[in-house]
Amino acid sequence: MPTSWSRDMIWWHVYPLGFTGAERSLADAGPDPVPRLAQLENWLDYAVALGANGLLLGPIFRSATHGYDTLDHFKIDPRLGTADTFTHLVAACRSKGIRVALDGVFNHVSRDSEIVRRALAGGPDSDDGRWIVWVDGYPRYFEGHEALVELNLAEPAVISYVVSVVTHWTESGADGWRFDAAYAPGADTWRPITDAVRFLHSEVWMLGEVIHGDYAEFVEKSGMDTVTQYELWKAVWSSIATKNFWELAHALGRHKVMLEDFVPYTFVGNHDTTRIASQIEDHRDLEHAVALLALLPGIPAVYSGDEQGFTGVKTESFYGDDAVRPQFPAHPYDLVPFGRGLFDLHQRLLGLRRRHRWLWTATATTRDLTNHFVVIELTGQDGERLDLALNVADEPYPMPPGTLLEASDHTATEVPPHGWVVVEP
Repeated sequence: MPTSWSRDMIWWHVYPLGFTGAERSLADAGPDPVPRLAQLENWLDYAVALGANGLLLGPIFRSATHGYDTLDHFKIDPRLGTADTFTHLVAACRSKGIRVALDGVFNHVSRDSEIVRRALAGGPDSDDGRWIVWVDGYPRYFEGHEALVELNLAEPAVISYVVSVVTHWTESGADGWRFDAAYAPGADTWRPITDAVRFLHSEVWMLGEVIHGDYAEFVEKSGMDTVTQYELWKAVWSSIATKNFWELAHALGRHKVMLEDFVPYTFVGNHDTTRIASQIEDHRDLEHAVALLALLPGIPAVYSGDEQGFTGVKTESFYGDDAVRPQFPAHPYDLVPFGRGLFDLHQRLLGLRRRHRWLWTATATTRDLTNHFVVIELTGQDGERLDLALNVADEPYPMPPGTLLEASDHTATEVPPHGWVVVEP
């Protein structure tokens, strides 16, 4: 059964090490690192004002560098703080009605972790050695990254370890988990873990990072609540940037089928992708992506900075993620005013979503489809309906009939060039 509370979630996704300006590596931080996680408490009212009721944190556990090379799953990274720092942040979130989800990086660990050291000392056939994956007598690196050694998630001792980590931090205040690189070991591998976690904590929410493949099958076999909807992510920015709404229509058809089995986790940006404001070079059309994220069925997440129009291009190089994982100021009021209009748009459209709760599981159907124009009918199980019209052309299109609720230009009588409207028929 899907976690009941997840239906109403809007996540604000933060990569804490970058957000707080932590050093590139734990070694760089020196013997007395500055604990930075508490800085996020300054941003909780901002997240609520945006429309979010969930804080999805990137890696916060002790790691060698970027958080995905974990050294110790039971300790907070000293660059961020301590267990007490985390507990205080959770309490602050609770006071504002915000749930917290953590990034569970369990597919691989740092090659400098104690787990790997013990495995190397024992060899492939030892009890310690069976904690990691071997190839021809050598540890297997995750996707060729020599700093990341793959854990053997099929090993009973490792399963127990992962369950104990999830249980520990869930009992410390985490409401949900994003399982990093969930696709790598396969869906079946996760089932003993998710079953054990759900037995202990029936209301914990579990999200799997999955890029390709049959998403519904992965959810069914893994026992997770949902997966990352990368198909829709790609279709949103690509269809707008290339002015090809046929791609979006195709993705929405597949999205509709997925919703018969689970509610996908939707996004237009994250810590691993080029910023949406850099994907869509014609910023006259950037608002279209916001409208799609805010109103399409799913469990939406706003990656911190996207609501301000941050730009940044991910590259395949050392430090190639830095541009999409920048440091934020200590307080929201220190943001430059450049992004205020986009923030206000997120507020308006996410507020519209909250006033129409059925949108989380709505049916999305396209009509009046051309390369440059589309109307998306959003319908609920009890006959509720909104129409979202998107125009990326240089000429106007007819306004869909109905009461105008939101628009790029509330004075327009047509869908203006590079504009959009939401109407209630």
